[in-house]
Amino acid sequence: MAALRIWLRLKRATALRAGGAWARNKCQSSFGLLFDIDGVLVRGRTPIPAAKEAFRKLVDSRGEFQVPVVFVTNAGNCLRQVKAEQLSEVLDVEPPATKDFTQIEAVILFGEPVRWETNLQLIIDVLLTNGSPGDCVRTVPDPHLPILACNMDLMWMAEAQMARFGHGTFLVCLENIYKKITGKDLKYKALIGKPSIITYNYADCLVRKLGESRGLDAPVCRLYAIGDNPMTDIYGANLYNRYIQSAHKLPVPAKVAAGGMLEGQEEVPGIGPVHEGKLAGSAIESCKSILVCTGVYSRHEQLPCDPSVSVTETVFHGHRDFHFDPSLVEPSFEVQDVNEAVDLVFREENRD
Repeated sequence: MAALRIWLRLKRATALRAGGAWARNKCQSSFGLLFDIDGVLVRGRTPIPAAKEAFRKLVDSRGEFQVPVVFVTNAGNCLRQVKAEQLSEVLDVEPPATKDFTQIEAVILFGEPVRWETNLQLIIDVLLTNGSPGDCVRTVPDPHLPILACNMDLMWMAEAQMARFGHGTFLVCLENIYKKITGKDLKYKALIGKPSIITYNYADCLVRKLGESRGLDAPVCRLYAIGDNPMTDIYGANLYNRYIQSAHKLPVPAKVAAGGMLEGQEEVPGIGPVHEGKLAGSAIESCKSILVCTGVYSRHEQLPCDPSVSVTETVFHGHRDFHFDPSLVEPSFEVQDVNEAVDLVFREENRD
């Protein structure tokens, strides 16, 4: 049987640019906003009430954005255009534009499937047969086919009261099954999506391009990343802020760019295909993290169930290949919801 070829679009986490042209006389923003979606703006298909109120503060009377806005999500369970249309309807804003990515040939894992056992079996078959699942397994390929994972979220927030298993949980299953069968570790060509630096670097580029294309009076130099998951949204934003600070001082080989996240690896999964070079240059001065309490994180419902225990003392939900740096889980700011987050940003930026 001919080798199974899996053709999919590579995503560094879905990045949607908010649409709408900004009035020239209001283009004075020197900051941009990065919004997570699930747990910040919506819970499943249900909008979080504070989201509409927050976005009314970001648009003018015509519904057009006054500051550069990028939506950064690990969710890959629908087409980007569908996600953009859903957001536009929920938030009553201009439809966000989507960004296409280059097609590649690889096994690319976007999000948790409906039938886990079927998909786990198929992926293992493909890996053990080097892409020819109709053949018998004679020897375990070493190295196996390239694998790219675009979502590392262990948990995510839908309509249910408790967080749901995310794609990170599916990866845990896949890694352990492969290890149990072969005695070898599953290796990734790249780990893409929050908290990977490459995701935030790409969002950074989008924000700055948006500012340039809309004629801002001042270049975007500060980012505020709003999210509900300390282990992905906050960890990733803080990690990117660390990268920004070090990038202005030092050359940025892969290990430095990873912020010391990985141990004993020359190629950094979080950096992906740019591990032999550098990430795109950035004029951004800082990336501050804002944690909301409407999703995965709640002030009173953390594990272990003791409100006196700091979030940095809880079990690390990050991916196997990322060691835990507790300092990166602490947000720059903590607020109740996205509406309070927008108010906070305006105060920080001395905006009315």
